[in-house]
Amino acid sequence: MKNFPRAVTAALAPITLLAGTAACAQTQTLPAPVPDTKAPADELELGTETGSGPALWSVSDEDTTIYLFGTVHALPKELEWYDGVIENALTSSDTIVTEIEMGPDMQAQTQQLVMSKAILPAGTTLRSLLSEEQTAVYEASLAKLGAPAAAFDQVEPWFAGITLATLPLLQQGYSPDAGVENVLLEKAGDKKTEALETIEFQFGIFDGLPQASQIEFLMEAAEGVDEVKPFLDKMVAEWVAGDADGLAELMNEGFSDPELAEQLLYARNRNWADWIEARMETPGTLFIAVGAGHLAGEKSVQDYLEERGIVSARIQ
Repeated sequence: MKNFPRAVTAALAPITLLAGTAACAQTQTLPAPVPDTKAPADELELGTETGSGPALWSVSDEDTTIYLFGTVHALPKELEWYDGVIENALTSSDTIVTEIEMGPDMQAQTQQLVMSKAILPAGTTLRSLLSEEQTAVYEASLAKLGAPAAAFDQVEPWFAGITLATLPLLQQGYSPDAGVENVLLEKAGDKKTEALETIEFQFGIFDGLPQASQIEFLMEAAEGVDEVKPFLDKMVAEWVAGDADGLAELMNEGFSDPELAEQLLYARNRNWADWIEARMETPGTLFIAVGAGHLAGEKSVQDYLEERGIVSARIQ
């Protein structure tokens, strides 16, 4: 499961970022996110050598057009990426489709799910599930984040692992409010919205992991708290440059476990390709915005669409 926490941050960020912010809300002892003194956007060394901006594809027939746009779910507020090609595609669309519903009650739903799915049974604490050596590593990672050792004693290992994989981003200048979906939805105004998945489904991916796998995930997240932001910095740089191949390499580096790659990326990509194939039967124009890793590399959404006889064309 090596590098799983970094891959999770990239591949399933809507729910991971929600979980991280929910943890801040649920746990009074956690420090509030504080941006770095250096602006993250200045540190990314962004460029557009590969293309003119974030990659955008389309699939179409005689009466239906579906745009496919890869997103990053949290960004530095200073980063500018919204350009004319993306604007024209969004403006021409009747509906915007995201991974999960991004409505005003989303945070409240997430906190309710945390309480129903992520809380350990009474009498059990997270640290009681860890060995002495694991506890030392875990507590050291919390100290790096300015959190007390007991911060997550009442939650299951998968939830603590998600938080350790995302809280560094929130503390170092990345903001879900500046994430691509939030910007797109604000620009879309009153357009119809739809979702490919539910918050419950995304929580279930983690909640269904065996406890041993959850603990392994937690420990890798604890050991890698210093690596999360540099990893996402690289991902954002590739994304802004429109370098889908470079993005795919980063994702492959993160997903060294084929079974987890199947569960978190490939199976969902197939499901979304099925959704798009069925939706092509309905006339109209849609703008689909999903994590950029799903539209990059082998077994991407585009690859599964091609297997179904649907060819995608890159327009930026």
